[in-house]
Amino acid sequence: MANFDIIMPKMGESIEEATITNWFVKEGDKVEEDDVLLEIATDKVDSEIPSPVEGIMKKIFFRQDEVVPVGTVIAVIGLDGDDSPVAAEKKARPQENQVKESKSSDEKLSSGKDRFYSPLVKTIAAKEDVSQDELDSIEGGGANGRVQKEDLLKYLEKRDGTKTAPAKKAELSAPALQKTHVQETHMRGEGDEVVEMSRLRKLIAEHMIRSKQTSAHVTNMIEVDVTGVVNWRNRVKDEFFKKEGVKLTYLPVFLEATVKSLRDFPQINASVEGEKIIIKKIINLGIAVSLPDNNLIVPNIKDAEALNLTGITRKMNELASAARSSKLAPDDISGGTFTVTNFGSFQNDIGTPIINQPEVAILAIGAIKKKPAVIETEMGDVIAIRQKMWLSLTYDHRIIDGALGGAFLKKLGDYIESFDPHSGNFKL
Repeated sequence: MANFDIIMPKMGESIEEATITNWFVKEGDKVEEDDVLLEIATDKVDSEIPSPVEGIMKKIFFRQDEVVPVGTVIAVIGLDGDDSPVAAEKKARPQENQVKESKSSDEKLSSGKDRFYSPLVKTIAAKEDVSQDELDSIEGGGANGRVQKEDLLKYLEKRDGTKTAPAKKAELSAPALQKTHVQETHMRGEGDEVVEMSRLRKLIAEHMIRSKQTSAHVTNMIEVDVTGVVNWRNRVKDEFFKKEGVKLTYLPVFLEATVKSLRDFPQINASVEGEKIIIKKIINLGIAVSLPDNNLIVPNIKDAEALNLTGITRKMNELASAARSSKLAPDDISGGTFTVTNFGSFQNDIGTPIINQPEVAILAIGAIKKKPAVIETEMGDVIAIRQKMWLSLTYDHRIIDGALGGAFLKKLGDYIESFDPHSGNFKL
């Protein structure tokens, strides 16, 4: 009897673990090649894992909501015959144990007869000096009472808080304690709805907080005249759709102008590693996409500097469609070097976005609106109706000063205002 091990795949260079969000098969089920076995989630993307072989699902080692390190055997498929799940487990566990041993050579914590601890749980426990007795006493919230990462972290928070609790209590008087209690109870009113954050919303929250704690955020703004872009798009949009099969919006023009500006100011297309500045040779342009559940994801156009307007339009539409149908691949949302977010799609004029780490700048595009403007002509100044739009650049002041950030934004505005409505090219 031959068995095939299903391994938790590595979903990106920085991904070390993934959460199993759903199993689509159970032990004993027959699976065909390319049948979807399970769905996993990382801090970047959700992915479906297909079966590479045909056979019988013999053993599933990890259940829904469990966090599993990459490289760990998560299930075993029997390729022929009728081995029992127990036999499959005996064959698969040694490989999983190798993963555990590689995490920590002096690992002393072990799983008991009725309790299994994942390599991640054991690693955290060893690092935090959790004894075997302590670990065995923790009530698990996973399948069959299995202790998960969250259970261990809650225990550690409570344990560490208990150690310092007496000193904190001594500092608070009775009135102060009473006041604290009143404040907490007044946070919720009668009829208030309590909504649990989704997994993706929690990840977004953590990412945004980490960015604010990492980078010194500064935002510059500039208003640009986009009349030429609007007139060109109105003239060619129907023909473009017939020829290319995709809708033409204003955004691809602004993205192409952004790429040109990043070429002129490569210090904006960078990241920070400790005390080193990494200037990227390629431009992977991230596009913030709003999802149907009001969450946000940022896929990126790889090698955007190698694409023309049509190529940018096609790739942008492909990524947006994949994002909204949950079909993005891990590579689609990794490796970004600069991000653009379109506040104008919600008819917002100006915004101050948060930098998408580890990038050092992000551009926000506002709504296009008709405004009276002073136009210089050979006959003197005149007032005319023009299409105007705000651009705002948030940048990391650790490595980008106001002069550089302002120069980049000004050049971007110049590119956009130079757009020829007749040729569809930038004059600069």
